[in-house]
Formats: sequence, C-alpha cells, structure tokens
Amino acid sequence: MHKLKLVRVGNSTAVVLPKEVLHRLRAERGDVLYLTETPDGYRLVPHDPEFARQMEEARRLMKQRRNALRALAR
Repeated sequence: MHKLKLVRVGNSTAVVLPKEVLHRLRAERGDVLYLTETPDGYRLVPHDPEFARQMEEARRLMKQRRNALRALAR
C-alpha cells in the first residue's frame, strides 16, 4: 500500500504519486491516467476503460462478420 499526498497547485488539488507507482503503471509526467469507480473503491489505470470496452465489441463484431468484411475489402 502507498500513501498518496494531496498538494495545492494553484486553485486545484493534485495527488503526488510515488516513483514506484508510476513505474508500475508505465506512466510518466504528462501522461493521462483514468480513475474509475468500482464496487471495491477506485481504480487508477493508464488506459481508457471505455475505449477498451468499445474495442472489444469491435473485435467481436469483426470476427462475427469476417466474410462480409473480406468481401468489402476486395
């Protein structure tokens, strides 16, 4: 478990993430992180969960309609 510190940045409040946490998230200064609410609390991830869900649906649809997509590609 890591302690996170809230600091004032202008009129806003920021969270300071330890270097080890950034390394595990594969995130760097300037990257965008996504905070999502889960039944157990909150989850911080380096990718957009909604985009991942949309891509999974697109993959499912492309697999289902493979023959039609091949015909259109020709």
